[in-house]
Amino acid sequence: MESPGRHVTRRDFLRVAATAAAAPAIVPASALARGGRTAPGERIALGIVGLGSRGFNLIDAFLKEDDAQIVAVCDVDSLHYRDRPWGKGTAFGREGAKKRIETRYGQRSAGGRYGGLGVHTDYRELCARKDVDAVVVVTPDHWHMLCALEALAHGKDVYCEKPLGHRFVEGQAIYREVARRKAVFQVGSQQRSDAPFPHAVELVLNGHLGKVRRVEVGLPSGYDAPQGDATVEQPPTHLDYDFWCGPAPKLPYMRARHHRFWRGHLAFGGGVLMDWIGHHNDVAHWALGMDRSGPLTVEAVGWTFPETDVYNTPHHYEIRCEYPGGVTSTISDRHRGGTKWIGDDGWVFVTRGRLEASDPRWTKRDFNPGPIRVDHSPGHARNFLDCVKSRKPCVAPPETAHRSITPGLLGYVANAVGRPLRWDAEAERIVGDDEAERLLKAVSYREPWQFAPG
Repeated sequence: MESPGRHVTRRDFLRVAATAAAAPAIVPASALARGGRTAPGERIALGIVGLGSRGFNLIDAFLKEDDAQIVAVCDVDSLHYRDRPWGKGTAFGREGAKKRIETRYGQRSAGGRYGGLGVHTDYRELCARKDVDAVVVVTPDHWHMLCALEALAHGKDVYCEKPLGHRFVEGQAIYREVARRKAVFQVGSQQRSDAPFPHAVELVLNGHLGKVRRVEVGLPSGYDAPQGDATVEQPPTHLDYDFWCGPAPKLPYMRARHHRFWRGHLAFGGGVLMDWIGHHNDVAHWALGMDRSGPLTVEAVGWTFPETDVYNTPHHYEIRCEYPGGVTSTISDRHRGGTKWIGDDGWVFVTRGRLEASDPRWTKRDFNPGPIRVDHSPGHARNFLDCVKSRKPCVAPPETAHRSITPGLLGYVANAVGRPLRWDAEAERIVGDDEAERLLKAVSYREPWQFAPG
């Protein structure tokens, strides 16, 4: 096993690949054709941890890239159909992923043969593989930190879904470790790689709105009732439920709190609020120049919770923030879904597939927003692979993602203590409220799992 403190460079990978002739290899037909396509030994080898719906989205994204090669997958569930009835729709889990990947590579490989996919039930085994360059973490939120730090400890680059950390200190631990190791790390805030969003950000940064006064961040409402069968039952035999719970409390198993809907309980996620804040508030911060900063004050207003003990995250919510320069924002499920900046001279609204503005000319693709430009990514997976090669920061780096979700985490604390909070973004601490500071920084893991960053 390689030393955890040593980062695998591109040169190291090529050298190892050149001597690994005995290992099974994928040889796509495209690599044998003319045109300078990527040779098999030069591909970035990926391991995927988490084989649910979003995991399959990323599998498909990386399968499209000629210079990437999925060599290993991992999940604690061998086969499931997410929240659908058994046998209906896509088959997820280890069996479904293995079939999907081998079918795709088999179609592309010389002679129609494919071998060499490693299938694991323990993420630590995948992270320790010497033939893996980068690990893609697509687990529920409560596993993000442990999986990401394990991969980093083995010298891997990492693509991790949002929110970066389930708890505040987890996000801190990840972004600090990435900086210490100089690793390449992409967070799955993929709107940064979706053309309307950087265009909207550039309109704001170049002053078309004049002085920005207010930002409205619209997120979906939370679960107001059980989303599926809430009957407590024995976990299915194809699932290692104890491992799935991992560092979180081992709550009684029910379908309404498992695949897809686990985020409704704070043991595993932060509700719909924390599921979406890493998208629309991330874009809000981008345009405000807050990628490495944050608000001055945070207040939780009008939170309501479902009348069920299946979930304990808010159904309706609003978080009011004040930023430097007198900018205020509200993050709420009562706003239209997306991000809207309102200034003295106009407004801009952006959501997936739509860009609107007080001046329709601003929304045209050929409109030049001005000299201030942000990164225009060719695609989130593509950007990650490019940065693994160049060693440049990705379009959605970990500290930025951590800062983007911080108002949501502070909102939970403000709601719990019942008062507004003052936030020192530079020191990342709550000012003048020891109780709130303790709540924000608290973390408790179920044995034998431990919170042990660094």
